[in-house]
Amino acid sequence: MAVTRSDGRQLDQLREVKITPNYMENPSGSCLIEVGKTRVICSAILEETVPHWLKGSGNGWLTAEYSMLPGSSSQRISRERSKLGGRTQEIQRLIGRSLRAAIDLKALGERSLLVDCDVLDADGGTRTAAITGAYVAVMLAVKKLSTKNPALKSIVKCGVAAVSVGLVEGYPSLDLHYDDDKRAQVDMNIVKTSAGEYVEVQGTAEGLPFGRKGLNDLLDLADKGLDQLFQIQNAALS
Repeated sequence: MAVTRSDGRQLDQLREVKITPNYMENPSGSCLIEVGKTRVICSAILEETVPHWLKGSGNGWLTAEYSMLPGSSSQRISRERSKLGGRTQEIQRLIGRSLRAAIDLKALGERSLLVDCDVLDADGGTRTAAITGAYVAVMLAVKKLSTKNPALKSIVKCGVAAVSVGLVEGYPSLDLHYDDDKRAQVDMNIVKTSAGEYVEVQGTAEGLPFGRKGLNDLLDLADKGLDQLFQIQNAALS
């Protein structure tokens, strides 16, 4: 019997994705990304400085922060005031790595792009939504800042987006929401550039291990979703 997803989607169907550019007034670039019921605010600002270990190198830097607001889940999430949890640190590093794949840090010069991703509502896929939205925020920041400094236009190498896939009751499924994730035997997050190169493949067998064919099927399914996400990003940026 075929899997019935609780939100009525086909197995190879993304949730409805909406990106609202320039969602915030103050950052150079920002957006609200909505992936089904998951909603994340992403923003980007430029600082004319770099971490101390990069000073004098001529290279720039990009770093990201991620947080889930207290009311983003059905149970209140405590603010991480003094020490970040392991999950938060891991996601922040993932977002940073993903966005650095899209940016020429040498061309950026000794400047830093600071990215913030704050989850308003979580229904699965917050990290992939954050990456996909953060890229739009960074590109909007570059577009705005390059009006005063045209050299910044050259820092963009490619696009980057992310999507989740998994085996839900044995069936390859695209873009897992929370209910899918609870039932998944395999859960993967795929980050890829618009040039077709992988930035990250995070895959875990929550139940039975999976073989090469299963992996290939999931990567092909992710490609289908990523192609659509790149189109949505481009539409938001146009």
